[in-house]
Amino acid sequence: MARCMGRRGAGQMDWSAWLPRLKTTFLHLFVIYASVPFLIRLFPVLLTKCVFLNMFKIPFFVDLSRPELLLNHTVNVYLTTEPEVTIGVWHSVPASRGIEAQGKDHSWYEEALGDDNPVILYLHGNGATRAANHRVNLIKVMSAIGFHVLAVDYRGYGDSSGSPSEGGFTTDILYLYDWVKARSGKSRVFLWGHSLGTGIATNVARKLLEDRGTQVDGLILESPYTNIRDAAANIPVTKIYRQFPGFDYLVLDTLALADLFFQSDENVKVLTSPILILHAEDDPIIPSHLGRKLFEIAISAYQDKNKVRFVAFPDKLGLAHDYISFHPDLPTVVKDFLKNIT
Repeated sequence: MARCMGRRGAGQMDWSAWLPRLKTTFLHLFVIYASVPFLIRLFPVLLTKCVFLNMFKIPFFVDLSRPELLLNHTVNVYLTTEPEVTIGVWHSVPASRGIEAQGKDHSWYEEALGDDNPVILYLHGNGATRAANHRVNLIKVMSAIGFHVLAVDYRGYGDSSGSPSEGGFTTDILYLYDWVKARSGKSRVFLWGHSLGTGIATNVARKLLEDRGTQVDGLILESPYTNIRDAAANIPVTKIYRQFPGFDYLVLDTLALADLFFQSDENVKVLTSPILILHAEDDPIIPSHLGRKLFEIAISAYQDKNKVRFVAFPDKLGLAHDYISFHPDLPTVVKDFLKNIT
């Protein structure tokens, strides 16, 4: 009986043996947790990797040179924006010209840009490629209502060469804009930015206005932020660090050291182009209050208040960060925007 009383049950854990291991594990996790902000401050390039996420070539196993596998009446083109930097671009013509486009080569698509149909330069968010499902869907929706859509992978994304940077993105889109304008005649050209791409869109629009006196025909900003610092302070991944001592200095201030600004809030103060802002109220990545704040800044700066519009999609729709293009009312929203700025 004494021997039985002294034995542990077969399923009973010996905590005295496990406790030191658990302590060691938690200590290692804490050291990793506490080290990340300091590593970011010491090596700002780590922050650029987190912001751009261009290393994730999602979806996998997609031949980006063959858009016809995912989209009708679409061709792929490569443009050299500066020495040793070539970007991949998909050009979809309006669906109304789909049958006519069958079997046509690149030169036909270039000439088609001058057919008086409006043009969208689609600037996607961080991570993945132009073949991501929600991006392909937006191309389909906009093509269906009469737009040419040119979807680009910035330098360092997809099959585009070069390394990503805020200044480099501006160079890429300015080149694409000029390339399109040289072929589109009097067709209106719009910049459609999603998430990270909204900051690129406003950077490009401001650069065109200040350097050339050129006003972009319109900007459509989907899930935008005010600036990259505000975005970084609100995205879910930083939640575990917001109460960390020195978080602002170690992480948010380091964005400037990494040459990351994307100051849409400052850009819209000087822009004159019509702006349509789209934001889902249940956006878990960039909270809708940032999109609304950008709208308030823009409308206070614009003399013609009718040039700026904000459309919120209720959270019950479940559109989150990436799926506004799936809402059936989006075509009507865009068409109304076009009518109001004509």
